[in-house]
Amino acid sequence: MQILAGVDEVGRGSLIGPVYAAAVILNKSINKKLLKDSKSLTKDKREELDKYIKENSIWAIGQASTKEIEKINILHASLLAMKRAILKLNKKPSLVLIDGNKLPDLKNYKLKYIIKGDQKISNISAASIIAKVSRDKFITKLSKQFNNYGWDTNSGYGTKQHLRAIKRFGITKHHRKTFSPICDLL
Repeated sequence: MQILAGVDEVGRGSLIGPVYAAAVILNKSINKKLLKDSKSLTKDKREELDKYIKENSIWAIGQASTKEIEKINILHASLLAMKRAILKLNKKPSLVLIDGNKLPDLKNYKLKYIIKGDQKISNISAASIIAKVSRDKFITKLSKQFNNYGWDTNSGYGTKQHLRAIKRFGITKHHRKTFSPICDLL
């Protein structure tokens, strides 16, 4: 019997914080029709599905820190977060389907990338939901300490509000210093 895992990451384009990835092996009983790409769902629906997926699957989260992103670049940090999520699963999948067009460096695993996989494969959709909800919770907590930047609503992405706040209040330790426009301001 094939054990299928889906993997997706979130936070690549953000100007702050770690990149998150989730790996998910769905139970047979889960209603796959409910699972969609996290970007197409409301915050409330994502949180509801996050709970449902976690109760009905084997899942794990991996992340790569801001320092790691700055050291090895966002692509390699995303792949590292994916690798960490896959390795944390408490059951080894026979096939891992990864959203995108690149694969993490992982020996003794059968990996396959799927372009727009978060829109096509329910396991990857589930991973996108768990990764997004997990990162959003972290960023919301962070935004309480740095409430001038609007991270609770912009997730650290380069919105007009966030860019104005950077100009006014400066760069924090959570900003990715290698990302434009942060590096341009240094």
